[in-house]
Amino acid sequence: MNAAAPVSDVTAFDLLLPDEAATERLAADLSLALGRGDVVALSGDLGAGKTHFARAFVRALSGEPDLEVPSPTYTLAQIYETRPKVTHFDLYRLGDEDELEELGFDEASETGLVLVEWPERAPRVFSEATVRLELADAAGGGRQARITATPDAAKRIRRTLDARAFLTEAGLPDAIRQIFQGDASARRYETVPGPDGTPLVLMDSPALVLGPPVRDGLPYARIAHTAETVLAFVAIAEDLEAAGLGAPRILHADLEAGFVLMTDLGRDTVLDPQGRPIPERYETAMEALAHFHSQPPRRELPTREGPVHSVPPFDRGALSIEVSLLLDWYWPHRRGVAPSEAERARFDAVWDALFDRLEAAEPALVLRDLQWPNLVWRPAEAGHRRVAFLDFQDAMIGPSAYDVASLAQDARVDIPAELEERLRHHYMSLREATDPRFDKDAFEEAYAIMAAQRATKILGIFVRLLRRDGKPQYLRHIPRIQSYLKRSLRHPALQPLAGLYEDWALLDDELTAPQDS
Repeated sequence: MNAAAPVSDVTAFDLLLPDEAATERLAADLSLALGRGDVVALSGDLGAGKTHFARAFVRALSGEPDLEVPSPTYTLAQIYETRPKVTHFDLYRLGDEDELEELGFDEASETGLVLVEWPERAPRVFSEATVRLELADAAGGGRQARITATPDAAKRIRRTLDARAFLTEAGLPDAIRQIFQGDASARRYETVPGPDGTPLVLMDSPALVLGPPVRDGLPYARIAHTAETVLAFVAIAEDLEAAGLGAPRILHADLEAGFVLMTDLGRDTVLDPQGRPIPERYETAMEALAHFHSQPPRRELPTREGPVHSVPPFDRGALSIEVSLLLDWYWPHRRGVAPSEAERARFDAVWDALFDRLEAAEPALVLRDLQWPNLVWRPAEAGHRRVAFLDFQDAMIGPSAYDVASLAQDARVDIPAELEERLRHHYMSLREATDPRFDKDAFEEAYAIMAAQRATKILGIFVRLLRRDGKPQYLRHIPRIQSYLKRSLRHPALQPLAGLYEDWALLDDELTAPQDS
């Protein structure tokens, strides 16, 4: 298959499909890029391959390669309860365009994805199509495909075609791609079989789109040192591997395009079948952290690809912009109004004093998001590699206590206070046994501050995911985060912050603010 022409605002793609397998791969690749609301108009003469393409598309989307997908020549419409739902129309026998309403075309295009053969029978379909695919016999054999699309659909199509080109460069031109559940970010993950059938993971992570300036002329991501390309992920994965920890092995990467092919670490987690933390597995993760933190962090991380990643510091700017998410999102969610300037000033003053106390905290490469979805249990491995880490591209050089708190106060699963204490003391005992310079009291204070900083940030993030991104499912975690924060505020160093949050009743039972706030 030929890659699309390198034009920045392209809305048309010309592809040579040398055989039936190439047509099926194109259908499968497009099924990964298209979704609810997309209308795909399939044009071409009899025998051009429209039905073959549609059948391959539905099968790929369903994940069932042998799914029965009959041609809707006589029924005119066939519905498949895939995700998203697909309705396959064949309008060859359509008598009048007005019959589209009787066939449920409008509802199908609003609630799912639509494939339409013979769209010429209803010109309205062409005007509403987000994608037009024209198939014709190629002069030298095979098929010629021309895809035209709206700008948004074209962007998604270009990305999936670029992913196919990347896999070809990696030696996997015919790999079957399947979507793999990701996280709350813009990154996407797919699984593909390696040359020997071993599953691999394709990470699709385009360069970060920076938002508007929010402070000192800089966007939030720059202040918080959010990774802007996949260079950080590749460099840190290789650093963890070199340190003896479990992490995906990078097999091939295109740092500029944002594609990474890596080993699939498996599906075992640190939770039991009931979704409860398995203490021994969390302890193993703590042992890996203690081992990692006993080594001085490297600020410049070279990669096998060549480029060097400079790890940013978890500085005051990043610390403060993160906790400010509580005022920007969580506060209005609870109260229905924004905080006053005086309230912001009091908040900043309390946190600035706590950040002063972190100046002498032990530094480490802070992975930033240690929670159960980012931990993979690998019983066949030995030592520190029995648990593997994921989602570490935003790592910074900061207090080692941050990751310990992140793990012991898992944001996605309930960690009882007794287990949190057990995990924290297990880490500290390991550090004391191997490093006479380890200061337990200083660590305890840094742990409390970083745990409170992380919980404060997360309260804001979970509300932002609701209000900005339309993802209400994260609100169910808020009572847990409130509980963790209450634990951390018991430390004497956090007494001013505890008093502030108590005065503002920020940790009372979750409230429902007016929806138009």
